Amino acid sequence: MEAAPAEREYKVGGTKAEGKGVPVYVMMPLDSVTMGNGVNRRKAMKASMQALKSAGVEGVMMDVWWGLVERNSPGAYNWGGYAELLEMAKQYGLKVQAVMSFHQCGGNVGDSCTIPLPNWVVEEINKDPDLAYTDQWGRRNHEYVSLGCDTLPVLKGRTPVQCYADFMRAFKDNFKHLLGDTIVEIQVGMGPAGELRYPSYPEQNGTWKFPGIGAFQCYDKYMLSSLKAAAEASGKPEWGSTGPTDAGHYNNWPEDTQFFRREGGGWTSPYGEFFLNWYSQMLLDHGERMVSSAKSIFQDMGVKISVKVAGIHWHYGTRSHAPELTAGYYNTRFRDGYIPIAQMLARHGAIFNFTCIEMRDHEQPQDALCAPEKLVRQVALATREAQVPLAGENALPRYDETAHEQILGASSVNIDGEEREMCAFTYLRMSPDLFQPDNWRRFVAFVKKMKEGKDAHKCREQVEQEAEHFVHVTRPLVEEAAVALMH
Repeated sequence: MEAAPAEREYKVGGTKAEGKGVPVYVMMPLDSVTMGNGVNRRKAMKASMQALKSAGVEGVMMDVWWGLVERNSPGAYNWGGYAELLEMAKQYGLKVQAVMSFHQCGGNVGDSCTIPLPNWVVEEINKDPDLAYTDQWGRRNHEYVSLGCDTLPVLKGRTPVQCYADFMRAFKDNFKHLLGDTIVEIQVGMGPAGELRYPSYPEQNGTWKFPGIGAFQCYDKYMLSSLKAAAEASGKPEWGSTGPTDAGHYNNWPEDTQFFRREGGGWTSPYGEFFLNWYSQMLLDHGERMVSSAKSIFQDMGVKISVKVAGIHWHYGTRSHAPELTAGYYNTRFRDGYIPIAQMLARHGAIFNFTCIEMRDHEQPQDALCAPEKLVRQVALATREAQVPLAGENALPRYDETAHEQILGASSVNIDGEEREMCAFTYLRMSPDLFQPDNWRRFVAFVKKMKEGKDAHKCREQVEQEAEHFVHVTRPLVEEAAVALMH
C-alpha cells in the first residue's frame, strides 16, 4: 500500500539515513485574510507564492484565525479568504501548514495587526471576566480563553474545547479535497501566539519587557478552584487558596524574588514543588485534550498534527529558570520540563515545533544568562528520548547569513554521534524585506543548503552559483512581490 502523500513528504526527524535535508516553509503575513474575509494584497500573494516556489521552498504556513472565520455567531463559519489562498497555494504547487489560531492577534512580538477572538466569545468574557487568564493583581489577559474552563460549557452552551473541535471539524469538512495533498500539517493553537504556554510575558501596554521573569497566570476563579481541589487531594488544603505571592513582578529578575532566588527559593520548597507540578500539569492536560481532539478529527486524512512550544531562553542559566516556570514549563536545573511535553506529543504521534532556532547565546544579553543554543539542544535531546519528530522556526525575523548558518547547524543536531534532523523548518516571515535583492539572494542560498542537508558534498561555491541562477530567474517575480507587499 502506498503511504499517504503527507507521510512521504514529511521525514520524521531521525537519522541522516532517512533522507538528507530539511524542507523549508515560509510564514504568510498575519493579515493575509482581511476582516471582510477576502484575500489581502491578492497580487502580492500570487507573485510571492510563485517566487517562493521557484526558489525551492516546500510550502507556506498560514494562520486560520478563529476570530475571522467564526467571528459573528457560534457555528457560523466563513472560510472566504482561506478557500482562495489555499487554492492559490495548490495552483503554485506549494504545501500548506495550516495553523488553527484560537488566540487573538495583537499584543505579541511581531504582531502587525489586530484580530480579536470571535465577537460572541469576547461578549461572554465581558460577562464573566474569569474566562480570561488572570494574574495575582487581577490583570486580565484576553489573548486566549483560560484553560481553567476548558471543559465547562461557558461559551453559549459549548465548552471551549468543543468550540475548538467544532472549528477543526468544519475546517476538515470544508477543505477535505486539499487535505493530505496541499494541506500537509495542522498546527493546533494551544495558547497565546498559538503556543502551548500561559500568557506569562504579555507585551501589551508595556506590562512585560524582555528579559523580565513574567508572572503566573492562575488567578481566574476556574484555575483557583482546580488549585484548591489539588491541594485538598494532596492533604494540604492550606496550599489551595492562592499561587505564590512572593514571585515578584513581570519585570523582576529571579534574584529579586523570594520564590525564584537560587538559595532557599520558594520554588524548591514542598509548597513550591506542589504548585509548579499542578501549574505545569494543567498546561499538559490542556495540550493533551487539544491534540487528542485534533487527532481524532484529522485521522486518516494524511496530515500531521503539530504543536508549537515557546523558546524561553532568558535566565536559562539560573537554577530556577523563572521565565519558563511562569509560562508553564516546569524546567529547572534539577528537572527536565520538556520531556513530559515531548512524551505527551509522542503518545499522539504529533510533531514538536520549537522556536528560537536562529539565536546564538552570545548575541543575547549575558547578564540575563540567556542560552538559546543550550535550550535548543535540551529540546532536541527530549524529542529524541520521547521519539517525537522535531520541527523548528525562527523566533524573530532575520535575513542575515549568521542566522541562516545557525539554523542550518541546528537543523541537524549531533547527539552521541548520531545526527538528528528536523522534519521541517518554517521561516518567519513573508514580507517586503524578504524580497529585497540582498536578502532574497541569501534566502535562496539558505533554502538550497537546508534542502541538501548540511553534510551535502557540494562546495559552497557550487551551491551559491546554483542559487545565483535561481535569483536571476526569479528577479521579475521578486520585484513584483516586494512592490505589491508594500501597498
